[in-house]
Amino acid sequence: MRNTSNNYNGNSRYGFYLGGGILLVFLAIIFRPFTIVNAGERGVVMQFGKVQDRVLDEGIHTIMPGVTSVRRISVRVQQNTFQADAASKDLQQLKTELAVNWHVDPSKVNKVFQQVGDQQQIVTGIITPAVSEVLKAATARKTAEEIITRRTELKAEIDKNLKDRLQAYGLIVDDVSLVNFAFSPEFSRAIESKQIAEQEAKQAEFIAKKATQEAQAEVNRAKGQAEAQRLQRLTLTPELLQKQAIEKWDGKFPMVINGNGSLPLININPGSLSSNNN
Repeated sequence: MRNTSNNYNGNSRYGFYLGGGILLVFLAIIFRPFTIVNAGERGVVMQFGKVQDRVLDEGIHTIMPGVTSVRRISVRVQQNTFQADAASKDLQQLKTELAVNWHVDPSKVNKVFQQVGDQQQIVTGIITPAVSEVLKAATARKTAEEIITRRTELKAEIDKNLKDRLQAYGLIVDDVSLVNFAFSPEFSRAIESKQIAEQEAKQAEFIAKKATQEAQAEVNRAKGQAEAQRLQRLTLTPELLQKQAIEKWDGKFPMVINGNGSLPLININPGSLSSNNN
């Protein structure tokens, strides 16, 4: 009888513990006295709706159900594309597309959430107007030609100014990319016509230089030939002419002989030859 009573008491205690454990699990599921912050996130702690100073890192954290709530904010790098209209220094209208890589400062997520809001509110309320203002200020300091030819410098200026602008809101700009920019159709046609005219002018200049060089080459060749003939006349002597005539003679006498019986080309006077060449 005593053993039966002991077994009954043991089973009762076991059932009590088991029931208590199940109740605790059930209450934990309902009230959730803990929260999990995933990778790439930070937790904004609020008590009765008021943002607290502490920020929860990644992992599991205990909280007081009904009193404390946690809002998870992503601190990963986000990319958003913005399209904005602007004008150059010489009042040329252009449409620009920028891609901005940014993220929330992990140590300031509570302030960002308190002052601005979630990611969508950050993009629409802070980044979009900042991009438009920074772009207009940067393009207004450059002409349309400088915007085209100094694109890297323009990108660096926008990058720096946007970083300085958004840093005050707890936002970090990782990079800015000038995806595309386009001017009005009229200005684009004017640029194309200017480029064609410049190419034609360069081609004409090349042809003129080539003609000048060819003419100068002809003059140099003529001078060279005249100098060669002059030197040749200076070096001609009766003996040299006689020698050249003999070397070129084929051994046959001509059909016509001078009245004095001498052969032509044999008795050659260098002086008469020089006067004939002149």
